[in-house]
Amino acid sequence: MEKINTNFEDVFILAPSVHGDHRGFFMESYSKQLFQSIGLEIDFVQDNHSLSVTPGTLRGLHYQLEPKAQTKLVRVTSGAIYDVIVDIRKGSPTYGKWQGFILSAENKHQLFVPKGFAHGFCTITKDCEVQYKVDEYYSKEHDRGIAWNDVTINIDWPFKQPVLSEKDAHHPSLQEADNNFKWEK
Repeated sequence: MEKINTNFEDVFILAPSVHGDHRGFFMESYSKQLFQSIGLEIDFVQDNHSLSVTPGTLRGLHYQLEPKAQTKLVRVTSGAIYDVIVDIRKGSPTYGKWQGFILSAENKHQLFVPKGFAHGFCTITKDCEVQYKVDEYYSKEHDRGIAWNDVTINIDWPFKQPVLSEKDAHHPSLQEADNNFKWEK
């Protein structure tokens, strides 16, 4: 597995080794031992799986407050998404900055998203299936979000009029959001 750096310290693209032949392919999408060998000591406790049938479906920007914050390992098993992270760690030199990545069933890349980052994605193909591991269970009382179209963040989404849930359509701006993350060197 190749660990590819991003614009943010501790955020990585992971490119698994894919073994293919005339039958198809095989890959290890997760191995605790392999992750430890590349310096990622995470105890994942839950797997999530979503299906978005319409291109332009946007889910996010989501996070959970401490002490129920989640590290995520995101991958696409059908279709393709534009996956976005936003640094929400107060005091961080990259606070409020974002970066986007194409994750697809074809490229098999995975995005490692640590605590302190809001996460969201927009589907760019139909029938997108996204699967991700988290290291903390879902907690409704700690669940928070940031507006997908916050002008201070200014994310360049692939769709200007995305398909949104009622919840995602009404998240506050980053400045107004409930946020207890602090950057530590």
